[in-house]
Amino acid sequence: MKKAIKPTRWRCLCAYDGTEFNGWQKQPNRKAVQDKIDEALAEIFGCTIRTIGAGRTDAGVHAAGQVFHFDASWNHPEDSLLQALRARLPVGISPRMVTAVSDRFHAHISAQGKRYRYRICPGWAMPEKDRFVHSMKGRSLNLDRMKEAASCFLGTHDFAAFAANRGHGEKEPTVRKLWRSEWRVQGGELHFITEAKGYLYKMVRSMTGAMIDVGLGRMEPSEISEILMSSKRTGRVVSAPARGLSMEKVFYRLPKLARTK
Repeated sequence: MKKAIKPTRWRCLCAYDGTEFNGWQKQPNRKAVQDKIDEALAEIFGCTIRTIGAGRTDAGVHAAGQVFHFDASWNHPEDSLLQALRARLPVGISPRMVTAVSDRFHAHISAQGKRYRYRICPGWAMPEKDRFVHSMKGRSLNLDRMKEAASCFLGTHDFAAFAANRGHGEKEPTVRKLWRSEWRVQGGELHFITEAKGYLYKMVRSMTGAMIDVGLGRMEPSEISEILMSSKRTGRVVSAPARGLSMEKVFYRLPKLARTK
């Protein structure tokens, strides 16, 4: 009796423009990024392939460094698998790397943290950038106030006031630890960069939306702490548009900054 050949576990780094997709996770309408990847893999291998992602992104949110894994037998070079996958995916989804890994690797469970970046154009965004930035259309932002507000999120807090309900009866712990929460000026844009083990649904967009209101003078930086401590979602927190947000990196070894906190 022949011994069954164990399939190889493949780790894939993937980028995507989330504008035309209903987020990362599979959807009944099959318009999610994961749906398209699973369809491509099924065509390559001639059977259903189950992918597991490092984390979910909302509809309209982008990714520069999403990670997923799957198990399948492939008797050709790694690069040929990457090219086969690229050839079958629609515009907007771009696998960057496919690597054979130990079956102990798990895209979600092995992840130690994630980095998100939110991009704001202070003026009017150029057409080629408009899908990826939140354009303030000439409205003036006070960056110093926004930096002060960002510091309120550092550390361990109950982020219930900055999370949204998915509407599927899901309940999850709302305490999270952020080891990075900062604003930077880069290429004429304002970038909010945050790193943590994990995030709640619409948490980064809610944080960003509140800080934009601080920058516009609609809210005081001290109010961020007050809202955070309340642990209750209110109409004072409005989520920033999805188009400006991108999952930039998934950490499988924490950066030095994270280990020193």
